[in-house]
Amino acid sequence: MTADTRQYTVAIVGGGLAGLAAGCALAEAGLRVTVFERRPYVGGRASSYEHPGTGEVVDNCQHVLLGCCTNLINFYDRLGVNGKIRWFDELTFIEPGGRASKMSPSFLPAPMHNVPTFLTSKMLSANDKFAIARAMATMSRGLPEDSSEDFLSWLRRHNQTEQAIERFWKTVLVSALNEDLDRISVRYAAQVFRESFMKSAAAGRMGLPSIPLSDLYGNAIEYIRARGGEVLLRAAVTAIGAKQDQVGVLTGSGERQFDFAVLAAPFQNVASLLPSDESAKPIKEQLTKFEPSSITGIHLWFDRQITPLPHAVLLDRTIQWMFHKSKFHEGRENASQGSYVELVVSASKSLVQKSREEILELATRELAEFFPAVREAKLAKATVIKEIYATYAIFPGLDKYRPMAKTQWPRIFLAGDWTATGWPATMEGAVRSGYLAAEALMESVGREQKFIVADLPATGFMKLFW
Repeated sequence: MTADTRQYTVAIVGGGLAGLAAGCALAEAGLRVTVFERRPYVGGRASSYEHPGTGEVVDNCQHVLLGCCTNLINFYDRLGVNGKIRWFDELTFIEPGGRASKMSPSFLPAPMHNVPTFLTSKMLSANDKFAIARAMATMSRGLPEDSSEDFLSWLRRHNQTEQAIERFWKTVLVSALNEDLDRISVRYAAQVFRESFMKSAAAGRMGLPSIPLSDLYGNAIEYIRARGGEVLLRAAVTAIGAKQDQVGVLTGSGERQFDFAVLAAPFQNVASLLPSDESAKPIKEQLTKFEPSSITGIHLWFDRQITPLPHAVLLDRTIQWMFHKSKFHEGRENASQGSYVELVVSASKSLVQKSREEILELATRELAEFFPAVREAKLAKATVIKEIYATYAIFPGLDKYRPMAKTQWPRIFLAGDWTATGWPATMEGAVRSGYLAAEALMESVGREQKFIVADLPATGFMKLFW
């Protein structure tokens, strides 16, 4: 194929991570990019805004990255914001009553680097640990295909104890994949543990943004503009139309023509944006197989410090994670003697119908079981943010319905964590999808370019199984 040196125009529909990753990659490659985002800020589901009830800038949900998220880290490098990520090597698991277990890597080679702290953890019995070790040994042999079996059935088939399921497997996976164990693909459950727990010590490091999410991703606006592109906020796209030599993008301001379009909207919005002819029927049918899964973030501002911990996993209750933002957010560390914490409930179906007051009462009551200082603290202000469409549910067997970046329309490409990235609904999956769409577009004009970066290599004994 002969390379085409023209400067093509590309419309990116959606300013979430997938759209921003595609837009930045294509702008770097010399294409003229226009991003359309319906909100007044970029970041999509990973964004922040000034909450009218509190006057505080809040993230719509706490987002976490791991050392194995190589493409997300590459995207941060591209934007120059890697220094705004705080990295942690230790996880603290707390039981109601306050007893804590810590997990962190040791000098042992992978996959045994976490074994010393795992063996001494108080939250699991010897039988629990033995059962988990057997299951992890099975996982280490390779990544299974996506089948119809759900992960809870797999765990029961591998003789896992109820406490191991509740305090280990469920604790990790509901947070990582935002779905209940009986609705999770075995392939992607195994991928989480192989990539983060087993591959290497570096792969399992946890990173937390130290600035609001929209500030973090807002750098993408300047990145694209500096390379001749534009980012249009409050610019909702209502339809795209495929023509032989162009793509029409319709907004409230009228229709604009582009050489190509990358549709980087959430799966639930895509069907209404695609061309309305018979050729769209197969993709629209695939999209009916997807379902959303919700996350609830509970933001609490106390008048005193409730714990010195920057974050913790909370066991056996509705609330699952505590992120003590006063400890790692820039400008908050020494702002006062109070504590600003965000509690996260993933797969939060049980909270969707509850009122703000009911959720706050439940959250503060449960939080006091882990941190007694909450009982003496005054709650200065609080808010609850429900992300009903936070992610898609990674059902068993869903892979066969996840579309590729290329479509039946030569000038339209798809991006989004729901596309065929090989990763579940994560920030890493979203960035990979944007890079894959950019690669597919560049290939179509004979200017092949790689944007996807290599996975983190396995270390220690895991090199034998990778």
